[in-house]
Amino acid sequence: MALLNDNYLKLKAGYLFPEIGRRVKAFCDAHPDAAKRLIRCGIGDVTEPLPPAVVTAMHRAVDEMGARESFKGYGPEQGYDWLRHAIAQNDFRDKGLEVADDEIFVSDGSKCDCGNILDILGDKNKIAISDPVYPVYVDTNVMAGHTGEANEAGAYGRLVYLPCKPANGFIPAPPKKHVDVIYLCSPNNPTGAAATREQLEAWVTYAREHKSVILFDAAYEAYITEPGIPHSIYEIPGARDCAIEFRSFSKNGGFTGTRCAFTVVPKTLNAYTKSGEARPLHPLWNRRMTTKFNGVSYVVQRAAEALYSPEGKQQVAALIQLYLDNAAVLRKGAKRAGLKVFGGVNAPYIWVRTPKGITSWQAFDKILADANVVITPGSGFGSKGEGFFRISAFNSRENAAEVAARLQELKW
Repeated sequence: MALLNDNYLKLKAGYLFPEIGRRVKAFCDAHPDAAKRLIRCGIGDVTEPLPPAVVTAMHRAVDEMGARESFKGYGPEQGYDWLRHAIAQNDFRDKGLEVADDEIFVSDGSKCDCGNILDILGDKNKIAISDPVYPVYVDTNVMAGHTGEANEAGAYGRLVYLPCKPANGFIPAPPKKHVDVIYLCSPNNPTGAAATREQLEAWVTYAREHKSVILFDAAYEAYITEPGIPHSIYEIPGARDCAIEFRSFSKNGGFTGTRCAFTVVPKTLNAYTKSGEARPLHPLWNRRMTTKFNGVSYVVQRAAEALYSPEGKQQVAALIQLYLDNAAVLRKGAKRAGLKVFGGVNAPYIWVRTPKGITSWQAFDKILADANVVITPGSGFGSKGEGFFRISAFNSRENAAEVAARLQELKW
């Protein structure tokens, strides 16, 4: 008989966003008039069109694909050299950071890479996860068999949970115990908090002392506005020896539906065999990519390259400013509604404490029913997310202003 991967049976019923979708659909089916005024501030999906420089590059690339002399078939699985060079030069070397072109691996999404990276890491690692946290980090480890069962609170055995709360600015400190693999996300999804240089220095010091690997998700780095906040883990000396960085074009260039991202795997980064021998991870990730992935399409990679053109940079900056201005509007509206608000300064997410005695899913249902707005309940990001909800600033200015106004009309 064919056996299934019973690790999937450990997963809590319903990934967060499908469950939100299910509840929203049920509400809209039951209340068609309210559905017409529904505003979605839940899932972090962008709303504005692709930058004009990207559209022009895509049209040009499509035309190339339509001519025999310029047609492209299979490309390099790691990404075309010209895109890897543009990424390494613009995002790292121009900012004084040592990243080689061939340390860049182009993919179809940092969400995918955050899960796929487990292919090259052992199944006996002790893994540290922030709480609250982007659910993909937890669920992919469950799928890979790296955890025990979940308890009643939804916490999985064998994972080390690092509480993120107002007292620590929603950025965890290194644990006193040993861990092997550490997931860090800055600016953070869902809380909107960004790690300071001192906080990242503490993590790099810890990782080097413990021979650990940091999986650093920097998908929202373009939204950092405060000076002195690192955009890359590699701004911290020694990070190349202990960290992998994930980046995405989804939230800066609007590529959520176009799909392009990249992962940086330094050649100086090692993990260890069971006998304790240090081995570089770079060739293992390269082998994984060439075996399990055929690369991002030529058309999409040309589109991503256009983000680094002078016009593309200006257009990306305008997109980011639009969403950050939305965040400011939402922050102000939530505060005027009497709610305690965090985030929304270095990230496109507002993290809001629920009124006393209201759970995060109760807040979700009330805001959906009374304000016809979709938010994300904090408990879906982990036990320490209970008592909070997330509002996404990815929307039009008109909708952001309307949501801010509706929040102030709520009677809790």
